[in-house]
Amino acid sequence: MLIACGVEYDGAGFSGWQRQQLVRSVQAEVEAALSKVANQPVQLFCAGRTDAGVHATQQVIHFETTAERRERSWMLGANANLPGEIKLTWVRQVEEDFHARFSAEARSYRYIILNREVPSALLRGRVTWVHETLDAARMQAGARHLLGEHDFSSYRATACQAKSPVRTVHRLDISRHGDFIYLDIEANAFLHHMVRNIAGVLIAVGRGEQEPLWVREILEHRDRARGGVTAPSGGLYLVGVRYPERFDLPAQGMLPVFG
Repeated sequence: MLIACGVEYDGAGFSGWQRQQLVRSVQAEVEAALSKVANQPVQLFCAGRTDAGVHATQQVIHFETTAERRERSWMLGANANLPGEIKLTWVRQVEEDFHARFSAEARSYRYIILNREVPSALLRGRVTWVHETLDAARMQAGARHLLGEHDFSSYRATACQAKSPVRTVHRLDISRHGDFIYLDIEANAFLHHMVRNIAGVLIAVGRGEQEPLWVREILEHRDRARGGVTAPSGGLYLVGVRYPERFDLPAQGMLPVFG
């Protein structure tokens, strides 16, 4: 059987999604929990690997197994063996041609900025704090230059291993609600650090350090050295993965909202 699951996690205490030696990863924790339920080793495949400190309300995974369990039993059994920072939110048996990564049509992220004079004692590691006043309208004007298909070489990490830097951004919205600014982005796929690099550039625009057109100038340089600061990981959430309708999977997890 092929099983797909939605995973929600607080990434603050993990080295990222991907299993690694000698460090704590989300993948290793979920694989261990599901292996106990299956009573056999389970290997996971995910929709998109998240970095250290990055959270998810809708990571999507799949695994193959010969163990026969009800969907509810997979979910409850795994959650009973998972740490409090990680939980499965849904489980579905899927068709044999499903793949969590390669079947995905789009991914969505939310980046959250706390924009006030003092940081939050309660939201450390869950939002990015910027004390200078940010102009959300200027940030939105800059964000428009990133819509559509582009070479995002300037917005990816130097260590990014993707074969092509070309990605298509379907949506990029900036909104302010009180002291919080939300950056919501959907694309067919993302490069390593792409969202955090976009956030870093837009924060500079919001501060008034650069004009909105600078966002496009960076894009056209196709050079990461021109790309500005990488924003911190703590404010970033993977919130949705969209698949063809025939798989009948939830498209989005809970949207984190503060304030």
